[in-house]
Amino acid sequence: MGNIGLIIGAAVAHFIVGMLWYSPVLFGNQWMKASGITKKEIDKAKKKGMAIPMVIAAISALVMAFVLSKVMYMTGSKDPMSGVMIGFLAWVGFIATTSLNSVLWENKNMQYYTINNGYSLVSLLVMGAILGL
Repeated sequence: MGNIGLIIGAAVAHFIVGMLWYSPVLFGNQWMKASGITKKEIDKAKKKGMAIPMVIAAISALVMAFVLSKVMYMTGSKDPMSGVMIGFLAWVGFIATTSLNSVLWENKNMQYYTINNGYSLVSLLVMGAILGL
C-alpha cells in the first residue's frame, strides 16, 4: 500500500518546505504582515515552547503523507509525475477551495491566502513526487 520510508520522507519534506516557505528568506516577513502577527509575538511563542505544536504538526504531516499515499495506491499512481498530479488535484479540490473561506468569512486578505496556499501546493507536489518513487 505504501512504503513507510517514503511516507516518513514525504512528511519530513513537508516540514522542510514549510521551514523554508515561512522563513525570512522566502515569505516569512510577508506572512507575518498578512496574518497580523509580529516578530515579538513569534519570539514570545518560541520562549513559551514549540514542542507540542511541533509534535502535532509532525503527526499532521504523517497523516497527510499516509492519506496521499493511500489515494495514490487506490488510483494506481506509481511514478513521481502521477504523484505530482494527485498532489495538485488534492490541493485544488480540497485545500485551495476550503481555505478560501478564510478570505470570504474570516476577513483574511488574499496575500495571506496566497502565501498559505502556495505552501500547501508546493508541499503536496513534493510529497506526491516522493511518494511516487
